[in-house]
Amino acid sequence: MSAIVHPLPAASQRWDAARYAANADFVPTLGQDVATLLAPRAGERILDLGCGDGVLTARLADGGATIVGVDASPELVAAARARGVDAHVVDGHALPFDGDFDAVFSNAALHWMRRPEQVIAGVRRALRPGGRFVAEMGGHGNVAAITTALRAALRLHGEAEPAFAWYFPSVEVQARLLQAHGFQVDSIALLPRPTPLPTGMAGWLSTFSDPWLAGVAADRRGAVVDTAIALLAPALCDASGAWTGDYVRLRFHATAI
Repeated sequence: MSAIVHPLPAASQRWDAARYAANADFVPTLGQDVATLLAPRAGERILDLGCGDGVLTARLADGGATIVGVDASPELVAAARARGVDAHVVDGHALPFDGDFDAVFSNAALHWMRRPEQVIAGVRRALRPGGRFVAEMGGHGNVAAITTALRAALRLHGEAEPAFAWYFPSVEVQARLLQAHGFQVDSIALLPRPTPLPTGMAGWLSTFSDPWLAGVAADRRGAVVDTAIALLAPALCDASGAWTGDYVRLRFHATAI
């Protein structure tokens, strides 16, 4: 296998493993369907791109495959290693592998990588001919209400609106990119998936909204978040106080030609 190097992007999202586990434990749980689509086999070498804290990565190894995890967050990689995952700090835009894997898997990570051409090219290099790229990510329309509320809250408080924080492609856009980089697209679909939020919208925003709030002074962030939550309550909070995120996922299976 090629030597692992550690080129890191400038990050605006800060990750805390304990906070992630408390507020977003649904991520690995709901990743089971795409893991089933991967169908890892004994003896295979599989790269988990954006492995996070390694909960789902560890499950992938249960069938006897050898799993290597990579993530841009040192904090989450440390948590994955604590679970026994072979995890490394690597920028997904600069994967250092060359024909090392039978499959590349990714769950809930590709939408954080805003230069998808570089990511897909690196995945193709990492795969052996006939290898598969199986992933689920935010798709077009994902968390649309949440992002609209964040934008409105920033404007109401006189704060500058940052560049859009994520990459949420349509089926057509992602399929074209995969095909342009040497993949046959076997299946691809947008899947609306309203997602219960275990710690409410406050917990979700505390975990995932750093890119939106990076330019807001620390003593003003609370007011912006409170306004966003108030704007979202009529749409995403039910009468019992339970919150649901307006998730739309893009899931695909592609084969390296």
